[in-house]
Amino acid sequence: MSVDYTAGSDLVTVAYSTAGGREAYPGLLRRVLAFNEKLMIVEHTMQEGSVFPRHSHPEEQLAYLVSGHIRVEVGDRDPFEALAGDSFVVRGGVEHQVIALEHSVALDVFTPYRQDFLEWVVRIL
Repeated sequence: MSVDYTAGSDLVTVAYSTAGGREAYPGLLRRVLAFNEKLMIVEHTMQEGSVFPRHSHPEEQLAYLVSGHIRVEVGDRDPFEALAGDSFVVRGGVEHQVIALEHSVALDVFTPYRQDFLEWVVRIL
């Protein structure tokens, strides 16, 4: 499977074996998977106790917890916990933070794509 990130392409494919990851924060590995100018999917692997610090971004975010158990703080709301199979959406511009209560893997989908994540694109060819 080839990697094709041509702007405006009708198809973008990424073989998982070619998508390298890098540590974004202590205990948190970020792997940028497929994206185009409108959409991006990113895998975050979090070791137990790792913290994805409070932050915000203008992009809409849909999160799906593939495995594990996390605590999520969004805006001024009471924190909630998510387990494998749970999902949630955070509006752009809203501050949020995630704490891994156990080893966890999440898929995050952003629209439009995160321009600031382009530096995280690592391909092993």
